[in-house]
Amino acid sequence: MQEGKAKEEESPVVNPIDPDKITDRPGHLPYPHHIGSPAFVPNESGAIKKRAFRVMHEQSDMQLAQIKEQIDLLAAQARKIQERIEVSKAVYGAEMSFEPLVGEIYYLYARRENEFVLSMVPNDQWGKKLPFEHFVATVRLLADHTWEVLEKPESAD
Repeated sequence: MQEGKAKEEESPVVNPIDPDKITDRPGHLPYPHHIGSPAFVPNESGAIKKRAFRVMHEQSDMQLAQIKEQIDLLAAQARKIQERIEVSKAVYGAEMSFEPLVGEIYYLYARRENEFVLSMVPNDQWGKKLPFEHFVATVRLLADHTWEVLEKPESAD
């Protein structure tokens, strides 16, 4: 019987698992290494990048649309201020026989081109014939001494 033991001791033990496929640090493997590991489904990196790129574009487009709305609002405000400046120039260049009060409504008329008159009399109270060439605008004096346009005839736009 000793001969059988000697034969077993002499033959080397061969591990059937390839040494390149085992590790002494299984926590560092990029895949699950035992049956209790969570399911592992490889992702296609191109699909992940494509989805991320699409979401990035959606977010960017949404933010750009918001900025465009803000720009449009600012442009409208700038046009309104510019209109107030132009009307203010016309009013301050106009003939007036009274001192305008802040918050009051007045009426701007044109005698000739670039010759204006500021009046307290509304357009519809002049009777049959307007004593001026045409009605320009209904205006209100603001606290910053610019004039807000309340009404303009449709042909003046």
